[in-house]
Amino acid sequence: MHAVKGLCSPHTALTLVLYNILHKYIIIDIVSGMKQIEFLGDSLDRIRAFPSDAKQDAGYQLGRLEEDRVPMDWKPVNSIGPGVREIRIREAGGAFRVIYTTNLGDRIYVLHAFQKKTQKTPKKELDLAKQRLADVRRK
Repeated sequence: MHAVKGLCSPHTALTLVLYNILHKYIIIDIVSGMKQIEFLGDSLDRIRAFPSDAKQDAGYQLGRLEEDRVPMDWKPVNSIGPGVREIRIREAGGAFRVIYTTNLGDRIYVLHAFQKKTQKTPKKELDLAKQRLADVRRK
């Protein structure tokens, strides 16, 4: 598991979400009362590999989750597990998905991220997200 922790000073009163495409990193600073985003496996690296428009949209949608808001375009993925959802991103470069859950404690777990190349989501992508969900539940 890979947690991305921010550089928030103890005196900061606001949550900062910094998304920097040029330097290809995502920093999410969490202030008390907000859920921390934890990227499982290679999910952060996969988001970093998205084309810039899709990457920017993914960062924005994850920021909405951090603010306890729903993403602009999402749907439940009950085949992976209860409470699992996918953020749907459609850009000129194609369709992209970020699979996550907010139902496990005080964190948002990003289970998987990938480019969707066919109408139906490939079983291997769903199986990987399902395995990561099982792994985090065992903790």
